[in-house]
Amino acid sequence: MDKFKILLGDGTSVEDLTNYQNEDFFYTVIDGTMRWVAYKTPNSGVTSKNSSNTRTELHEKREWTPEEGGKLTGTCKVMHVSTSGDARVAASFSTVIGQIHSGEGHENEPCKIFYKKFPGHTKGSVFWNYEINTAGDDNSGRWDYSYPVWGYDMSEVGANSTDYPEEPVDGIELGETFSYEINVHEGIMYLTFTSEGHETKTFTKNLIQSEYTTDADIPEQTRNLFVPIGQDGVERENAYAGELNYFKQGAYNQTNGKDPETNWVWCAGADTYGGDIAKQYENGAYTEVWFKSATVGPSSAP
Repeated sequence: MDKFKILLGDGTSVEDLTNYQNEDFFYTVIDGTMRWVAYKTPNSGVTSKNSSNTRTELHEKREWTPEEGGKLTGTCKVMHVSTSGDARVAASFSTVIGQIHSGEGHENEPCKIFYKKFPGHTKGSVFWNYEINTAGDDNSGRWDYSYPVWGYDMSEVGANSTDYPEEPVDGIELGETFSYEINVHEGIMYLTFTSEGHETKTFTKNLIQSEYTTDADIPEQTRNLFVPIGQDGVERENAYAGELNYFKQGAYNQTNGKDPETNWVWCAGADTYGGDIAKQYENGAYTEVWFKSATVGPSSAP
């Protein structure tokens, strides 16, 4: 834990995590014979300056460029996601459990790993998103491309606010353990996802040479999900090359109480009970993720 600091769902920031716990947000749990670290955060609280979403999330102290590289691993199980939200909004009912965040330029996110489960479903989806490092000084056109791991990608939404798609056949249940590895080596990101009883999935993404530099490169998923809300930018030719990045891990709640009419991707319209954290916890308006193990350090050759 000496390699991380943390931001809690009430806005508390802690630099030294030695023997640190907080019973409302960050604590240990014994499950059988195994000790897990729990990360919990409400739909509405206090968060970082550039976000509308609360988090109880570790923030790596070391920064590195894609060329220098780094590696983050985690073995976890998602215990709860918000039970309220608008099904038409892509981010509703989801949480981010690991990510790479840029600390320079637009401060965009070349990797976010999500878990999402619609109300009434037994199984949820694991997917990861790549956010472009937008060309030019205007970042308002930034967008994500979403890759399914188990279940759906982010673009699977409901036809109306309470209409949910079919349950994913190959999804992950709440309380089901899975692992991920983000390995950025010599500018290339290698992702590996494993879970007992599920097919192992691997992905490769170049972080120093973009595939989205012209309008013609914008993929169909993005044209359907982001372009209608005015997010139709293109990426720098060298993507995230030379920019300092860092890993984050924990529970970064993607479900918030903002009006969906303002953004059909990110504004979930969920219950927030006026920001009362205790009431949110009592009524399912929160996310909770448990980690059994995690590592962070230098990259390795794939």
